[in-house]
Amino acid sequence: METWTIRTDDGGGHLELHSFREPAQPAAPGRLRTGRGRVPGPTAARPTAGQEPAAGVVLVHGTLVTDALYRPFARNLSRLLGRPVHCYNRRGRAGSSPQPADYSAATEVADLASVLRQTGSTDVFAHSYGGFVALQAARSVPIRRLVTYDAAVSLAGSLTSRWRPELERSVAAGELDQAWALLVQGLETAGPVSKLPLGALRMLSILSARTPLGGQMRELLPTAVTEMRAVLAADAELADFAGVTTPALLLTGGWSPGYFAETGRQLAAAVPAMEFGVVPGQLHEGPLRPANRRLALAAARFLMDGARRPTRTGPHRRLRPAR
Repeated sequence: METWTIRTDDGGGHLELHSFREPAQPAAPGRLRTGRGRVPGPTAARPTAGQEPAAGVVLVHGTLVTDALYRPFARNLSRLLGRPVHCYNRRGRAGSSPQPADYSAATEVADLASVLRQTGSTDVFAHSYGGFVALQAARSVPIRRLVTYDAAVSLAGSLTSRWRPELERSVAAGELDQAWALLVQGLETAGPVSKLPLGALRMLSILSARTPLGGQMRELLPTAVTEMRAVLAADAELADFAGVTTPALLLTGGWSPGYFAETGRQLAAAVPAMEFGVVPGQLHEGPLRPANRRLALAAARFLMDGARRPTRTGPHRRLRPAR
Protein backbone atom coordinates (compact mmCIF):
# COMPACT_ATOMS: atom_id res chain seq x y z
CA MET A 1 0.00 0.00 0.00
CA GLU A 2 1.23 3.48 -0.90
CA THR A 3 0.07 6.58 0.98
CA TRP A 4 0.18 9.98 -0.65
CA THR A 5 -1.55 13.35 -0.77
CA ILE A 6 -3.80 14.80 -3.47
CA ARG A 7 -4.10 18.57 -3.71
CA THR A 8 -7.64 19.77 -4.36
CA ASP A 9 -8.63 22.47 -6.82
CA ASP A 10 -10.10 24.92 -4.31
CA GLY A 11 -6.86 26.50 -3.19
CA GLY A 12 -5.27 24.75 -0.24
CA GLY A 13 -7.32 21.63 0.44
CA HIS A 14 -5.86 18.14 0.37
CA LEU A 15 -6.99 14.50 0.41
CA GLU A 16 -5.22 11.51 1.93
CA LEU A 17 -5.02 8.68 -0.61
CA HIS A 18 -3.98 5.00 -0.43
CA SER A 19 -3.07 3.01 -3.54
CA PHE A 20 -3.06 -0.76 -4.04
CA ARG A 21 -1.24 -2.50 -6.85
CA GLU A 22 -1.77 -6.21 -6.28
CA PRO A 23 -0.50 -9.02 -8.53
CA ALA A 24 -3.29 -10.26 -10.78
CA GLN A 25 -4.71 -13.67 -9.81
CA PRO A 26 -7.26 -15.91 -11.53
CA ALA A 27 -10.74 -15.48 -10.07
CA ALA A 28 -13.35 -18.12 -9.45
CA PRO A 29 -16.64 -17.37 -11.22
CA GLY A 30 -18.86 -14.91 -9.35
CA ARG A 31 -22.63 -14.69 -9.51
CA LEU A 32 -24.79 -11.64 -10.13
CA ARG A 33 -28.55 -12.12 -10.09
CA THR A 34 -30.46 -10.54 -12.93
CA GLY A 35 -33.74 -11.14 -14.68
CA ARG A 36 -31.96 -13.55 -17.02
CA GLY A 37 -30.45 -15.78 -14.35
CA ARG A 38 -26.93 -15.62 -13.00
CA VAL A 39 -24.02 -14.09 -14.84
CA PRO A 40 -20.55 -15.63 -14.41
CA GLY A 41 -17.82 -13.47 -12.95
CA PRO A 42 -14.45 -12.58 -14.45
CA THR A 43 -11.01 -14.04 -14.47
CA ALA A 44 -8.19 -11.67 -13.68
CA ALA A 45 -6.77 -9.46 -16.39
CA ARG A 46 -3.14 -10.21 -17.20
CA PRO A 47 -1.04 -7.59 -19.02
CA THR A 48 0.87 -8.73 -22.08
CA ALA A 49 4.50 -7.97 -22.84
CA GLY A 50 5.01 -4.34 -23.80
CA GLN A 51 1.55 -3.31 -22.67
CA GLU A 52 1.17 0.12 -21.08
CA PRO A 53 0.41 0.15 -17.33
CA ALA A 54 -3.34 -0.13 -16.77
CA ALA A 55 -5.26 2.97 -15.70
CA GLY A 56 -6.50 2.88 -12.14
CA VAL A 57 -9.86 2.62 -10.40
CA VAL A 58 -10.89 5.14 -7.73
CA LEU A 59 -12.94 3.91 -4.77
CA VAL A 60 -15.26 6.45 -3.11
CA HIS A 61 -16.34 5.51 0.42
CA GLY A 62 -19.60 6.09 2.28
CA THR A 63 -20.53 8.19 5.29
CA LEU A 64 -19.53 7.68 8.96
CA VAL A 65 -16.37 5.78 7.89
CA THR A 66 -12.88 6.32 6.52
CA ASP A 67 -11.25 4.54 3.60
CA ALA A 68 -9.51 2.15 6.01
CA LEU A 69 -12.49 -0.23 6.07
CA TYR A 70 -12.41 -0.56 2.27
CA ARG A 71 -8.80 -1.59 1.91
CA PRO A 72 -9.42 -5.39 1.79
CA PHE A 73 -12.06 -4.77 -0.90
CA ALA A 74 -9.64 -2.53 -2.81
CA ARG A 75 -6.96 -5.22 -2.69
CA ASN A 76 -9.41 -7.84 -3.97
CA LEU A 77 -10.52 -5.58 -6.80
CA SER A 78 -6.93 -4.77 -7.73
CA ARG A 79 -6.05 -8.49 -7.89
CA LEU A 80 -9.08 -9.29 -10.02
CA LEU A 81 -8.46 -6.48 -12.48
CA GLY A 82 -4.68 -6.46 -12.52
CA ARG A 83 -4.97 -2.68 -12.14
CA PRO A 84 -4.23 -0.19 -9.34
CA VAL A 85 -7.11 0.77 -7.06
CA HIS A 86 -6.96 4.09 -5.20
CA CYS A 87 -8.94 4.80 -2.01
CA TYR A 88 -9.08 8.32 -0.63
CA ASN A 89 -10.45 9.82 2.53
CA ARG A 90 -13.14 12.31 1.69
CA ARG A 91 -13.13 15.65 3.47
CA GLY A 92 -13.68 15.77 7.20
CA ARG A 93 -11.86 12.59 8.19
CA ALA A 94 -8.44 11.03 8.80
CA GLY A 95 -5.63 12.87 6.97
CA SER A 96 -7.84 14.91 4.63
CA SER A 97 -8.93 18.55 4.94
CA PRO A 98 -12.04 19.46 6.95
CA GLN A 99 -15.33 19.97 5.16
CA PRO A 100 -15.42 23.64 4.06
CA ALA A 101 -18.12 26.02 5.25
CA ASP A 102 -19.73 25.99 1.80
CA TYR A 103 -19.60 22.19 1.49
CA SER A 104 -21.98 20.69 -1.07
CA ALA A 105 -22.16 17.91 -3.64
CA ALA A 106 -20.06 20.16 -5.91
CA THR A 107 -17.20 19.94 -3.36
CA GLU A 108 -17.17 16.15 -3.60
CA VAL A 109 -17.49 16.12 -7.40
CA ALA A 110 -14.51 18.46 -7.74
CA ASP A 111 -12.48 16.33 -5.32
CA LEU A 112 -13.26 13.12 -7.21
CA ALA A 113 -12.27 14.82 -10.47
CA SER A 114 -8.95 15.81 -8.87
CA VAL A 115 -8.27 12.26 -7.69
CA LEU A 116 -9.09 10.78 -11.10
CA ARG A 117 -6.81 13.26 -12.84
CA GLN A 118 -3.86 13.07 -10.46
CA THR A 119 -3.88 9.25 -10.24
CA GLY A 120 -4.41 8.77 -13.98
CA SER A 121 -7.55 6.74 -13.24
CA THR A 122 -10.48 6.17 -15.57
CA ASP A 123 -12.99 4.06 -13.59
CA VAL A 124 -14.86 4.42 -10.30
CA PHE A 125 -16.36 2.10 -7.69
CA ALA A 126 -18.50 3.92 -5.12
CA HIS A 127 -20.53 2.90 -2.06
CA SER A 128 -23.58 4.54 -0.46
CA TYR A 129 -22.91 8.30 -0.14
CA GLY A 130 -19.92 7.69 -2.39
CA GLY A 131 -22.37 6.36 -4.99
CA PHE A 132 -24.27 9.64 -4.75
CA VAL A 133 -21.01 11.52 -5.35
CA ALA A 134 -20.04 9.33 -8.30
CA LEU A 135 -23.42 9.64 -10.04
CA GLN A 136 -23.34 13.41 -9.60
CA ALA A 137 -19.82 13.40 -11.06
CA ALA A 138 -20.88 11.28 -14.04
CA ARG A 139 -23.04 14.21 -15.18
CA SER A 140 -19.96 16.38 -15.84
CA VAL A 141 -16.69 14.49 -15.21
CA PRO A 142 -15.15 12.10 -17.79
CA ILE A 143 -15.43 8.57 -16.31
CA ARG A 144 -14.89 5.54 -18.52
CA ARG A 145 -16.90 3.07 -16.44
CA LEU A 146 -18.68 3.27 -13.09
CA VAL A 147 -20.02 0.78 -10.50
CA THR A 148 -22.09 1.91 -7.54
CA TYR A 149 -23.35 -0.15 -4.60
CA ASP A 150 -26.43 1.16 -2.74
CA ALA A 151 -26.02 4.66 -4.16
CA ALA A 152 -27.73 7.19 -1.83
CA VAL A 153 -29.46 9.27 -4.52
CA SER A 154 -32.67 11.15 -3.80
CA LEU A 155 -35.12 11.12 -6.73
CA ALA A 156 -38.19 13.35 -6.53
CA GLY A 157 -37.87 13.57 -2.74
CA SER A 158 -37.44 9.82 -2.22
CA LEU A 159 -34.99 10.26 0.69
CA THR A 160 -36.64 13.26 2.33
CA SER A 161 -38.67 11.09 4.70
CA ARG A 162 -35.49 9.40 5.94
CA TRP A 163 -34.02 12.63 7.21
CA ARG A 164 -34.68 13.24 10.90
CA PRO A 165 -34.38 16.98 11.73
CA GLU A 166 -33.87 16.02 15.38
CA LEU A 167 -30.64 14.26 14.32
CA GLU A 168 -28.99 17.59 13.58
CA ARG A 169 -30.24 19.04 16.86
CA SER A 170 -28.85 16.03 18.75
CA VAL A 171 -25.42 16.43 17.14
CA ALA A 172 -25.38 20.15 17.94
CA ALA A 173 -26.28 19.39 21.57
CA GLY A 174 -23.58 16.71 21.86
CA GLU A 175 -26.16 13.93 22.29
CA LEU A 176 -24.25 11.57 20.01
CA ASP A 177 -25.90 8.32 21.13
CA GLN A 178 -29.31 9.75 20.28
CA ALA A 179 -27.96 11.07 16.96
CA TRP A 180 -26.49 7.70 16.00
CA ALA A 181 -29.75 5.95 16.86
CA LEU A 182 -31.77 8.41 14.75
CA LEU A 183 -29.43 8.00 11.78
CA VAL A 184 -29.50 4.20 11.87
CA GLN A 185 -33.27 4.08 12.31
CA GLY A 186 -33.89 6.59 9.52
CA LEU A 187 -31.59 5.10 6.87
CA GLU A 188 -32.12 1.44 7.87
CA THR A 189 -28.59 0.61 6.73
CA ALA A 190 -27.66 -1.59 9.72
CA GLY A 191 -29.79 -4.54 8.64
CA PRO A 192 -32.21 -5.98 11.24
CA VAL A 193 -30.60 -3.79 13.92
CA SER A 194 -32.21 -0.74 12.29
CA LYS A 195 -35.65 -2.05 13.29
CA LEU A 196 -34.90 -1.87 17.03
CA PRO A 197 -36.63 0.77 19.17
CA LEU A 198 -34.79 4.05 19.60
CA GLY A 199 -33.90 3.27 23.21
CA ALA A 200 -32.27 -0.03 22.26
CA LEU A 201 -30.31 1.70 19.49
CA ARG A 202 -29.07 4.32 21.96
CA MET A 203 -27.83 1.51 24.21
CA LEU A 204 -26.05 -0.11 21.25
CA SER A 205 -24.40 3.22 20.52
CA ILE A 206 -23.14 3.48 24.10
CA LEU A 207 -21.70 -0.03 23.91
CA SER A 208 -20.18 0.40 20.44
CA ALA A 209 -18.54 3.69 21.44
CA ARG A 210 -16.07 1.60 23.45
CA THR A 211 -14.72 0.06 20.23
CA PRO A 212 -12.36 1.89 17.83
CA LEU A 213 -14.90 1.74 14.99
CA GLY A 214 -17.81 2.85 17.17
CA GLY A 215 -15.80 5.74 18.57
CA GLN A 216 -14.81 6.81 15.08
CA MET A 217 -18.41 6.78 13.88
CA ARG A 218 -19.44 9.04 16.74
CA GLU A 219 -16.67 11.49 15.83
CA LEU A 220 -17.87 11.54 12.21
CA LEU A 221 -21.55 12.20 13.01
CA PRO A 222 -21.21 15.94 12.21
CA THR A 223 -19.96 15.05 8.72
CA ALA A 224 -22.95 12.71 8.27
CA VAL A 225 -25.32 15.60 8.96
CA THR A 226 -23.57 17.76 6.35
CA GLU A 227 -23.53 14.93 3.81
CA MET A 228 -27.20 14.05 4.27
CA ARG A 229 -28.07 17.70 3.74
CA ALA A 230 -26.03 17.64 0.52
CA VAL A 231 -28.02 14.62 -0.73
CA LEU A 232 -31.33 16.35 -0.06
CA ALA A 233 -30.13 19.63 -1.59
CA ALA A 234 -29.21 17.72 -4.76
CA ASP A 235 -32.61 16.01 -4.99
CA ALA A 236 -33.09 15.28 -8.70
CA GLU A 237 -35.52 14.09 -11.33
CA LEU A 238 -34.76 11.20 -13.65
CA ALA A 239 -34.42 13.69 -16.50
CA ASP A 240 -31.41 15.25 -14.74
CA PHE A 241 -29.42 12.07 -15.47
CA ALA A 242 -30.57 11.73 -19.09
CA GLY A 243 -27.31 13.13 -20.43
CA VAL A 244 -25.09 10.60 -18.61
CA THR A 245 -23.22 8.48 -21.18
CA THR A 246 -20.78 6.76 -18.80
CA PRO A 247 -21.63 3.04 -18.69
CA ALA A 248 -22.75 2.51 -15.10
CA LEU A 249 -23.72 -0.61 -13.17
CA LEU A 250 -25.99 0.20 -10.22
CA LEU A 251 -25.73 -2.66 -7.74
CA THR A 252 -27.65 -3.34 -4.56
CA GLY A 253 -27.47 -6.16 -2.03
CA GLY A 254 -30.13 -8.79 -1.74
CA TRP A 255 -30.51 -7.80 1.93
CA SER A 256 -30.00 -4.04 1.51
CA PRO A 257 -32.84 -1.61 2.29
CA GLY A 258 -35.34 -1.73 -0.57
CA TYR A 259 -35.16 1.95 -1.44
CA PHE A 260 -31.69 1.47 -2.93
CA ALA A 261 -33.08 -1.10 -5.37
CA GLU A 262 -35.99 1.17 -6.27
CA THR A 263 -33.60 4.02 -7.13
CA GLY A 264 -31.41 1.69 -9.19
CA ARG A 265 -34.36 0.31 -11.12
CA GLN A 266 -35.70 3.77 -11.91
CA LEU A 267 -32.38 5.09 -13.13
CA ALA A 268 -31.63 1.99 -15.24
CA ALA A 269 -35.06 2.16 -16.85
CA ALA A 270 -34.66 5.84 -17.73
CA VAL A 271 -30.97 6.14 -18.71
CA PRO A 272 -29.67 3.89 -21.55
CA ALA A 273 -26.11 3.94 -20.20
CA MET A 274 -27.15 2.51 -16.82
CA GLU A 275 -27.78 -1.08 -15.76
CA PHE A 276 -29.14 -2.47 -12.50
CA GLY A 277 -28.24 -5.69 -10.68
CA VAL A 278 -28.71 -7.44 -7.35
CA VAL A 279 -25.84 -9.21 -5.57
CA PRO A 280 -27.52 -12.00 -3.55
CA GLY A 281 -26.90 -12.37 0.16
CA GLN A 282 -25.33 -8.93 0.63
CA LEU A 283 -26.14 -6.32 3.26
CA HIS A 284 -25.61 -2.59 2.81
CA GLU A 285 -22.17 -2.95 4.38
CA GLY A 286 -21.07 -5.46 1.71
CA PRO A 287 -17.87 -3.63 0.63
CA LEU A 288 -16.77 -3.34 4.28
CA ARG A 289 -16.63 -7.09 4.92
CA PRO A 290 -13.00 -8.26 4.56
CA ALA A 291 -13.85 -11.81 3.47
CA ASN A 292 -16.43 -10.72 0.90
CA ARG A 293 -15.30 -11.42 -2.69
CA ARG A 294 -18.71 -11.79 -4.34
CA LEU A 295 -19.26 -8.06 -4.66
CA ALA A 296 -15.70 -7.48 -5.89
CA LEU A 297 -16.28 -10.14 -8.57
CA ALA A 298 -19.47 -8.46 -9.76
CA ALA A 299 -17.75 -5.07 -9.94
CA ALA A 300 -14.65 -6.44 -11.65
CA ARG A 301 -16.68 -8.18 -14.31
CA PHE A 302 -18.34 -4.92 -15.34
CA LEU A 303 -15.12 -2.89 -15.19
CA MET A 304 -13.28 -5.49 -17.29
CA ASP A 305 -16.10 -5.73 -19.80
CA GLY A 306 -15.32 -2.38 -21.35
CA ALA A 307 -11.60 -3.17 -21.52
CA ARG A 308 -12.17 -6.30 -23.62
CA ARG A 309 -14.59 -4.78 -26.13
CA PRO A 310 -14.83 -1.41 -27.89
CA THR A 311 -17.42 1.01 -26.53
CA ARG A 312 -20.82 0.48 -28.10
CA THR A 313 -22.44 3.21 -30.14
CA GLY A 314 -25.94 1.82 -29.66
CA PRO A 315 -27.96 1.15 -26.51
CA HIS A 316 -26.07 -0.53 -23.70
CA ARG A 317 -27.08 -3.95 -22.51
CA ARG A 318 -29.21 -3.85 -19.42
CA LEU A 319 -29.39 -6.15 -16.42
CA ARG A 320 -33.02 -6.73 -15.55
CA PRO A 321 -34.13 -6.41 -11.93
CA ALA A 322 -34.30 -9.62 -9.94
CA ARG A 323 -37.87 -10.78 -9.33
